[in-house]
Amino acid sequence: MRIQLAQRTEADDLLGRSPFALLVGMLLDQQIPMEWAFTGPHTISERLGHDLTAEEIASFDPEAFAALLAAKPAVHRYPTSMAARVQQLAAYLVEHYDGKAERLWTEAADGKDVLKRLQALPGYGKQKAQIFLALLGKQLGSQPPGWREAAGVYGEEGSFRSVADVVDAETLGRVRAVKQESKRAAQAK
Repeated sequence: MRIQLAQRTEADDLLGRSPFALLVGMLLDQQIPMEWAFTGPHTISERLGHDLTAEEIASFDPEAFAALLAAKPAVHRYPTSMAARVQQLAAYLVEHYDGKAERLWTEAADGKDVLKRLQALPGYGKQKAQIFLALLGKQLGSQPPGWREAAGVYGEEGSFRSVADVVDAETLGRVRAVKQESKRAAQAK
């Protein structure tokens, strides 16, 4: 299955071939549209002139990296704070996984272990970790024992709750509709 979160071929191709880029896109997916967030790794790669690596991003001068993300069009609504978070994520991956993001799930014992590893990442809370785990299981074929249970409601088959369920423009619309309905229901309480 081909990743289609950015809804732009080049950006989605990067997400599909680079586990680090996919983790960065998920990290950026807050307070901006999903497509903008998941295009972020590609924008950074274009500005660097090559694919992202955790080692390079971790060792980048923080002010220069913030400027790179802030250049027009900005990678995120809050480029300076998100640049720091991306660098923290990269540094964590270098320190704990030799910069190999995929080791988070390829070396995990089961779904609970993957979830625990994801929650330990800078910028990843429980919900973001569960959504990413669901994305791994639903779209990338990484399905360790108990992954659906560890992913919670995001792991449910046939749901349209998160980026884990976006495989094309139609499913993106369905996920947006479910999110809008959830917001309306929450506001009505």
